[in-house]
Amino acid sequence: MTNTASRAMPERMRAALVLNGAGLIALALFLGWIWFFALLGHVVLWPLPIDIPVNIPDDGRAWRMAHMEAITQGLLLMGFAFGGQYMRLSHRQFTWLYWSSLTTAWLFTLGAAANAVCGTRGLAFGGGPFKPGLANDLIYLAGWPPVLGVHVMVGLALWGLWRYRRDAN
Repeated sequence: MTNTASRAMPERMRAALVLNGAGLIALALFLGWIWFFALLGHVVLWPLPIDIPVNIPDDGRAWRMAHMEAITQGLLLMGFAFGGQYMRLSHRQFTWLYWSSLTTAWLFTLGAAANAVCGTRGLAFGGGPFKPGLANDLIYLAGWPPVLGVHVMVGLALWGLWRYRRDAN
C-alpha cells in the first residue's frame, strides 16, 4: 500500500534529523581539535602538563573545510527537522528526503575529513591538478552518493515547501 497523502514530516524522522545534526556538530568539535593540534604540531592543553608531539597533516584549508562542512551539514539537518513541519510530502517522499539528507550530510563531511587526513582533495579521479593516489580516488568515488543525494534532498525540500505554501492559500 502506497501512501500518497500529503502530510508533514513525521516526528520520529524530525527527531532523527536533529540527532544526526547534533552528531555532526560533535564531529565538528572533534575535527576542530585535530585541526588545532595539527597547526601546533603538539597536543598542548595549558595549564595541564601535556605536551605530546604529533605528526598530523597541517593543511589548514583542508581542516577548515572538514570542520565547517560538519557544522554546515549538522545545521542543515537540524533546519530540515524544523522545516519539516512546513513541508507536504508523501511518506515515501519524506523517506527519500531523509535518506538523501543523511547521505549528503555525513558523506560530504567524512569525505572532507578524509581529504584533510590524507592530504588529498578528492575532486577529480586521478587527482586532476591535485595530489593523485588511491586515497584521492576512493574519496572521489565516495563523493558521488552525496552529489546525487544533495539534488534529491533540495528538490524534495523545495517541492514539499511549495506544496505547503500552495495548500496554505
